[in-house]
Amino acid sequence: MSLRLRLTLLYSTFMGGILLIFGAAVYILVNVILLNQVDSLLADVVLDITQVTQVNSAGELSLISLPPLDMTASAYVQVWSPSGKIIATSPSIGALSKPLDSVGLQTGLAIYKNSYLNGAHLRVLSVPLKVSGRMVGTLQVGSSLSVVDATQGKLLSLMALIAVIAVLMAGVGSWVVLGRALSPLEDITETVDQINHADDLSRRIPYQEQTEDEIGNLVISFNQTLERLETLFTSQQRFLADVSHELRTPLTVIKGNVDLIRRMKQADEESLESIDEEAGRLTRLVGGLLMLAQAESGKLTLIFNPVELDLLFTEVFTEMCVLAGSKVHVHLNEIDQVMVNGDRDRLKQVLLNLIANAIQYTPQGGDVFLSMAKIGAQVRIIIRDTGPGIPAEDLPHIFDRFYRAEKSRTRSTSSGFGLGLSIAQWIVEHHGGQIKVESKEGKGTTFVIWLGIIK
Repeated sequence: MSLRLRLTLLYSTFMGGILLIFGAAVYILVNVILLNQVDSLLADVVLDITQVTQVNSAGELSLISLPPLDMTASAYVQVWSPSGKIIATSPSIGALSKPLDSVGLQTGLAIYKNSYLNGAHLRVLSVPLKVSGRMVGTLQVGSSLSVVDATQGKLLSLMALIAVIAVLMAGVGSWVVLGRALSPLEDITETVDQINHADDLSRRIPYQEQTEDEIGNLVISFNQTLERLETLFTSQQRFLADVSHELRTPLTVIKGNVDLIRRMKQADEESLESIDEEAGRLTRLVGGLLMLAQAESGKLTLIFNPVELDLLFTEVFTEMCVLAGSKVHVHLNEIDQVMVNGDRDRLKQVLLNLIANAIQYTPQGGDVFLSMAKIGAQVRIIIRDTGPGIPAEDLPHIFDRFYRAEKSRTRSTSSGFGLGLSIAQWIVEHHGGQIKVESKEGKGTTFVIWLGIIK
């Protein structure tokens, strides 16, 4: 059963239930009002009769003078003696000798009851007649409920007809409205099927409605998911191509050197150094991939301890000066004494990665400027180089996994695999900090790291 049909049946059933409750309330209310009117009529008749009833000196009913009941053709009156003999009746009853309500005749209490007599439905008021606490007779006044029954029957038929029409209209209306409201779901299903069959993640679900409803939010979220999947899929394809290229080169070099050693029957130092260098590249690639896999699976644990960040920064600065050699001038502009709560090895990895990148992509004779300043409850670390910069179209993706800005940073044998910045961002964010980048082509690149400090 389709969702559209189930919702239509649900709405129709709900409408039918509401109408049933409303109809029952109206039916009961009308019934109470009509019965109250009949009861008022019977009470008035009893009052008129009791006002003209006389009792003889022996305390017995000797004369009953009935009111003119011709004005109410549906009112019937009987007066019974305590012994169960009929004393007087109204002209409208004729020769009827049966009590209007045999139960009310025996209770000795004033009581309203419905009674069926000779196929007629009556409303009967039975009133005991007493003198000084002694029962002298029973007065029964009845009225036909044929009009009430007819009214109730017509009301019931009318409400049933209205209910059927209302439920049908609700069902048809719900079917039409739900068909329009759920049509985007059909588009989603169709789009997903097309994606599955054609492997085309560039497709999007069309949605013309501009209202911010649940269906619209679902379509927007699904399109955003498709966009992210397409980006991830494209990044992975590019990454696989890059990894294939990076693996091919060192493996080719290693295999060539191994073949050369075999032919020469001896290992020369140059061949061994080349093999070691290429093996190192493979090790770095595998290490980066392993770290990303651990980070994504939550298995990359960070050991938090108080870290003297200024000492760590000075240590990294010293190591990077050795790495830069005479190619690049590394400057430490300012440094404040700062204590942070973090994983010392991972924080050092972030600093080494960013500064090494700055040195690598800065041309001969360029400069790399480092600074660390305490600002409020945070520490700001700036790493700025005078390299070629990053193109504007690449800047939003610089922290994406497997992404490399090929245009601005030419590959070399010492270049990375597009994993370092992604790992650095993961480490900084899991320390509760932020990492940002600013760059202009031809004017260098600046990385800024913000971390919370221990007061």
